[in-house]
Formats: sequence, C-alpha cells, structure tokens
Amino acid sequence: MAFPTHRPRRLRSTPALRRLVAETTLRPRQLILPMFVKENATEPAPIASMPGVVQHTRDSLRKAAAEAVAAGVGGLMLFGVPETRDATGSAGVDPDGVLNVGLRDLRSEVGDATVIMADTCLDEFTDHGHCGVLAADGSVDNDATLTVYAQMAVAQADAGAHLLGPSGMMDGQVGVIRDALDAAGHLDTGILAYTAKYASAFFGPFREAVDSQLTGDRKTYQQDPSNIRESLRELALDLDEGADMVMVKPAMSYLDVLRAVAEVADVPVAAYQVSGEYAMVEAAAANGWIDRDRTILETLTGIRRAGADVVLTYWATEVAARLD
Repeated sequence: MAFPTHRPRRLRSTPALRRLVAETTLRPRQLILPMFVKENATEPAPIASMPGVVQHTRDSLRKAAAEAVAAGVGGLMLFGVPETRDATGSAGVDPDGVLNVGLRDLRSEVGDATVIMADTCLDEFTDHGHCGVLAADGSVDNDATLTVYAQMAVAQADAGAHLLGPSGMMDGQVGVIRDALDAAGHLDTGILAYTAKYASAFFGPFREAVDSQLTGDRKTYQQDPSNIRESLRELALDLDEGADMVMVKPAMSYLDVLRAVAEVADVPVAAYQVSGEYAMVEAAAANGWIDRDRTILETLTGIRRAGADVVLTYWATEVAARLD
C-alpha cells in the first residue's frame, strides 16, 4: 500500500513539534479579567451561578487585581454593584459611586502595570435595569442616555480608567463619549466599543453578579442573534466615531461574527466570553462530563483563532498563571 509523500501527522507526533507549529497563541497579555465590586461589602460575596467568581469588597478587589497583574493578565474590566439605584443611574456618574471608587482603588493599586477598563453603562445603576434613561412610554431614550454616558465617561476617566467600555448599544455612543473625553482633557483615554452585543440568553448569570433589576429584555437596542450584517454596519459606525478597539459579545456562539469583524477592523478586536459561557463549562466540569482545564483552554484558543486579539474571560488570572 502506497502512502502519500506529505503526511500532516508528522507534525503532530510530539508535544514539542505541536508547540513549534501551533498557529494560534494564547498569552497572558491577551486576557482581560472582568471584576465586580460591591458597595459597602465587608466580605467577598460568591456568585452562585458563577462558581469561583465573587462580588468584591474594596480590599479584596485590590488583592485580586494585584494577583492578576502578577500572573501577567493584560487588563481588568470593572463593574460596580451599588447599594441604591434610581431611574437615571446617578450612582454611575457620582465620583463617589462604587464604580468610580473602585477604579481609583485599582489605579492606586496597580498603576499602569495593566490596563484598567470601566463598564460605561447604566444597567447596574438603574432601578429598572435597562442600559439607559427611559422615556415616558417606557422605551429607552437614546439621546437622553447619551448625555448621561458623556458624564459617566468623564467621571471614569477622572477616576483613572485607561479604557472605557460603552456597552449599552446606544446609537452614537462612541462619538459622544469621544467628544466628552476630549473636551475634558482626557485625550489619551481610549474607547473599547461594544460593537456587536447581542440580546443573548448567555447573560443570565451576569445579572446575578450585578444584582440586576431588569424585567423584560433589551431586544430593542441589543442585536438580534440571527443577524450579522448589522454587526458590520455597527462596526463601520463605531470606527468612524473614533473607537480605539471593538468588541463582540458573547464570544463562543458568535465566532462567525467575530471572524467577520476581525477581517475588516483596522483596530484591535476583543471578544467577551460571557457569564453563561463560563457557567456552562463550570457546571459540566463539576458533573464530571468534561475535562475542565482542557475545555477552558480550548474555548479560549477557539476565540483567539476566530480573530480576537484579546479575550475577556473570568478565567483570566487562572489561565494566565498556567500558560508557559
């Protein structure tokens, strides 16, 4: 029996050969750790649907940030969990609100050793759980929300954020935030635009993580999971408005969108491995159905292979610490 001259299996025969020819790399600097800080918390509070993830106290936030930096993690994305909420999400704008206090804590703790990022959105701070200010008919008022986003962005930059992550999917949000930052003298504060954020079922555990007050859904402003062309339209708009980086969220069920965005974007592309994607891996591993460590690395490598320059993942510190 004749064998072909070219046998791809030759390059798979040893770990060293496989490592030598690996086409996709996964490095600590490419990982971003999402973190939650809870106002006036005295102990870290475990999030039941996300084993291993907590709502931090200010002290535990600083400690976890230092551990992430020591592991080489490329960035930290901070979300705030306030004690009180109102219709306009005023705690998100307040310099003494939990998110801005947490940002100052992070900047004081790690300085410029990693990239400090802020969630520039109102959903954690509103008593209705939506990402913006509501109109009289209960819909989200896009333009009124932009006014608040501009104030929020300046407050976060004042608090020490290097990158802001407008995640509310309001039309024109990147341009309004860029103008506000420039007018306030924050010319070097960047914008990580949530360019393609889908109205996904995979966000469920996150709502526990931020004590979300949402009833109903966000389908009128987040994208329909069946669509991809509008993601490219959103991309063009965000780039035109001055986005420094762009994001696809969620990641694992939207690898085709990620690939399409990465093929045309002329800025770095991020992807968010969201709470539900994290939770289902942890649940399957807890039941002994999958190899947890291998699965984590495989999912992250797949996201990188699809085109993500950086990945937001709740496993960032763990994975960074064990990458060679």
